[in-house]
Amino acid sequence: MSLPQLYIVLLVGGLVLFAGIAAVRTAGRLGLPSLLLFLALGVFLGEDGLGIPFDDAALAQTLGAGALAVILVEGGLSTRWNDIRRMLAPAGILATLGVVISVLVTAAGAHLLLGMEWRLALLLGAIVSSTDAAAVFSVLRGLPLPRRLAGLVEAESGFNDAPTVILVLVFSAAGALPGPLEIGWQMVYQIAVGILFGLLFGWGGAKGLRYVALPASGLYPLATLGLGITAFAAAGAAGASGIVAAYLSGIILGNSELPHRAATRSFAEGAAWLAQIGLFVMLGLLADPSDLPSALVPGLVVGLVLLLAARPISVVLCLLPFRMPWRSQAFISWAGLRGAVPIVLTTFPIVADVPGAWHLLNIVFVIVAVFTLIQAPSLTVVARRLGLAEDEQARQIGIESAPLDALGAELLTVTIPPGSRLHGVEVGELRLPAPSAIGLIVRDRRSSFVPTPDTRLREGDELLIVTTMAVREATERRLRAVSRGGRLARWFGDDGGPEPPKRTAAPLPAIGSTATGRRGARPSDGHGDQGRSRRPGHPPRPAAPPTPGERSPSPHIRPDGARAPHIAHPPAALPGPQQPNGTGTTPSAQGPAGEENEPSARPAGHRPG
Repeated sequence: MSLPQLYIVLLVGGLVLFAGIAAVRTAGRLGLPSLLLFLALGVFLGEDGLGIPFDDAALAQTLGAGALAVILVEGGLSTRWNDIRRMLAPAGILATLGVVISVLVTAAGAHLLLGMEWRLALLLGAIVSSTDAAAVFSVLRGLPLPRRLAGLVEAESGFNDAPTVILVLVFSAAGALPGPLEIGWQMVYQIAVGILFGLLFGWGGAKGLRYVALPASGLYPLATLGLGITAFAAAGAAGASGIVAAYLSGIILGNSELPHRAATRSFAEGAAWLAQIGLFVMLGLLADPSDLPSALVPGLVVGLVLLLAARPISVVLCLLPFRMPWRSQAFISWAGLRGAVPIVLTTFPIVADVPGAWHLLNIVFVIVAVFTLIQAPSLTVVARRLGLAEDEQARQIGIESAPLDALGAELLTVTIPPGSRLHGVEVGELRLPAPSAIGLIVRDRRSSFVPTPDTRLREGDELLIVTTMAVREATERRLRAVSRGGRLARWFGDDGGPEPPKRTAAPLPAIGSTATGRRGARPSDGHGDQGRSRRPGHPPRPAAPPTPGERSPSPHIRPDGARAPHIAHPPAALPGPQQPNGTGTTPSAQGPAGEENEPSARPAGHRPG
């Protein structure tokens, strides 16, 4: 290549890159997945558009595998271990057994409905059965989903490419098909050895980066991404799954306390965007628009079988031992997005000269384009209809900051949705675990201010919270609990778990005595004495004295040993011990500093002097 030719190549590449960046912006405004615009850009640049010829399937396979390695390493670096550690078992079953079930059901549908030959039908089923990591990472991380549910879908998409690649290679090979035991052994070997390489480069690389001082901070992101790529290449050279090794090493490196973590994530994210743009544009170039109409009907038929039969059946059967709620299973079935991986896998039978392989490419292209357009924009609506959306779910934002890196700190944003009981709660009443703090509040999308402890939160407020890795989960649980139960969420037993607690209607004893108090006395609902008042002329009933020989317990200790709420009233308003029944009093947390998670409530309008 001469120097003038190099200039032309770089010029075209730069223009395509800027067009891809503009496509991301446009896709965000239109609510469409950006990968569709990347594919459309590639088709526009191809032979039927601007006339750029490209039909080298072998080159597309090689470049596609390299791009997938970068995307998977970045996906691992940005995956929180706490989100997926309890989901590894279901994700692993979905990524192996679920893929096999999807292949069989999809192949049966293609054979029975389209009359496709069995081997070609099995090959098509293997190509489209795995969810795409690039599509899942780019779409799901912008949705307000429970972290465990999103982590399950992400982990499945990161691991299920390995068995899919094995099946595609088996069905693309010439000669008789191997038996189930041989196929199973290949899967076990490739996945197990891939895990070993991922652990080796992940843990070994993390230890090395922590104890080796590099001369420039910009070398740490390069070294981290290079470790993941090396794990991919080493596992592939050993005949194992480089995909599993790349994703697993990324998870370990991303959850280790490495220097310049924020800069590393930003660099990896940029590299992944570059890989996605180049990958989808290249696959758009590989497709021939003039051949797509003949593949439209087969693509729609196979896509409907996959969406409405194969995916739901595999999800239900694989998650049956885990007793996952049907709503979550329905969302997982709908969230099986397809993207670059199926199109890249189609190049394997093309390179192997399988008859009908180019027609398979057109069918897969139709499936990816049409069903991504249907599924991706509707995921938010489906999550809300199923009651899975968490509008107050904290979302991590990336900022390059050396002080935050030194502290191991992270920045979260939380939006208070309508109906949340965070509305009206003062910042000081949140009692976030130290050292978490609300640094900024954006109100009505027009004004921002630094809150004080007595600042009241409102619906629609956007909170910027500074926290650390050690207490991030506790901070999110506290916010979730107060959003559901108000100030007294912890007192009512809500610890902020994914599922709200089952509250019992047990009456509370009177403060000051274990044997007195009206039956059915209700605790405060967290709103103080608003809406409840004594009837005129009826003072509060004083507590009965203890029986002879009985020792009066502390006024702040309940019979079960828990600390009872303190009555936050001026002394003159308290003629004697009263019950926490809401009649003119408001319970609040009172205790030593170790009980900082107990919320406090004050009467409306009361301010500490």
